[in-house]
Parts: sequence; structure tokens; C-alpha cells
Amino acid sequence: MTQRLSNPMNAAPEGIKAMMALEAAIKASGLEPALIELVKMRASQINGCAYCLHMHATDARKAGETEMRLYLLNAWRESTLYTPRERAALAWTDSLTLIAQTGAPDCDYELLKSQFNEAEQVNLSLLIGAINAWNRLAIGGRMQHPAEGKRAAA
Repeated sequence: MTQRLSNPMNAAPEGIKAMMALEAAIKASGLEPALIELVKMRASQINGCAYCLHMHATDARKAGETEMRLYLLNAWRESTLYTPRERAALAWTDSLTLIAQTGAPDCDYELLKSQFNEAEQVNLSLLIGAINAWNRLAIGGRMQHPAEGKRAAA
């Protein structure tokens, strides 16, 4: 696979700066850092973004996330390792990431509303929208995650 974009920041600095400002606002919103990383990981799993999965798995580990919770994230509905608040956020992540299929159903919104106040709902939705935009930029640009040692394909 050949990388299509050499440096998105150089190609469109104003757009990337706006996205970085949104990221800063989300980080300062009061949403838990571990929750933010789980949401970014989950959307990136759904979208198949290796670049973002590598980045956010690394960030989640640095923030203290366990390996097992990262391994089981793709099967979060069947796992007891996630809190009710995390489960609500993950359901909303699935709904908004797959919105053309889900239509953001009332059951997912009611679950969200039971765990998040309105400001948090908006910030979580912005987070989900932002990671989906990053995934599209990375996948569309064929951005490559760092290779890790001898296991990297030639």
C-alpha cells in the first residue's frame, strides 16, 4: 500500500488546525481521558483505520488502559469489563459511526442520556464526529502507522 498524502498539515494547515482546536476542546471538556481513547479506538475499529488504531492503542496504554480491555473492545457488548458509562458511550459511538445503517436509534440515545448530561452528550458526539473525520483522512490518504520491529511486512 502506497501512502497518498505526505503531510496533511502542510497540505491544508487551516483545516488541520481547526481539527486540532476541536481535539483540544474535547480534551478540556471533562470527558474522561480513558473514555476518549476507548471511543477513538472503537470508531477506528469499525472504520478499519490501522493508523488511528495504532495511535490510540498506544495513547490508551500510556493512560493506563489494560491490554485485555483493548483486546475485547471489538466485543464490548459481550464483555463485563466496561462500565455502564463506557457502554453507553460505546453504543453511541457505534450508532453515530454507522449512522447510515443505524439512524441513531432511540434506545442508544436513552442509554446515552442515562449516563451523560447534555453538555457531555454534545462533547461525546463531537468526539465521535472528529475521530470519524480523522479516520477518513488517514484511510483516504493511506497513512502508514509505524512499523514495529521484525514483524513488519517487507
